[in-house]
Amino acid sequence: MPHSRIRVKDAAALLGVSDDTVRRWIDSDALVSHKDDSGRKVVDGPDLARFAREHASPPPDPTGTGSSARNRLVGLVTKVTSDTVMSEVEMQCGPFTVVSLMSTESVRTLELEPGKLAVAVVKATTVIVEAP
Repeated sequence: MPHSRIRVKDAAALLGVSDDTVRRWIDSDALVSHKDDSGRKVVDGPDLARFAREHASPPPDPTGTGSSARNRLVGLVTKVTSDTVMSEVEMQCGPFTVVSLMSTESVRTLELEPGKLAVAVVKATTVIVEAP
């Protein structure tokens, strides 16, 4: 199976940077590119994945605690909807919105409100992966 080839603009969107940043990385040989059949610069999918892993720098975890969960998403609480028993907490973690359902008592204990920095910890036995 041939590797996927990703255009510069798509690589930039996946990495959360500008097209110019990806081009600078290519020009400085930090990221390897090739030309596609149309003459456009493209990056091999495995090379981009390796680059993303090596250059990932998540924001500092404000909790300062150790955890066995690897999926820790630092973000900002953007919305809290509560009733007497349950609450829905929305967070913006980089480009991703994470929604959590928890007890209203937990929301009060953690003092969760819009603008508060928090960490969404995901540890699931079921993770669905989809591909085009």
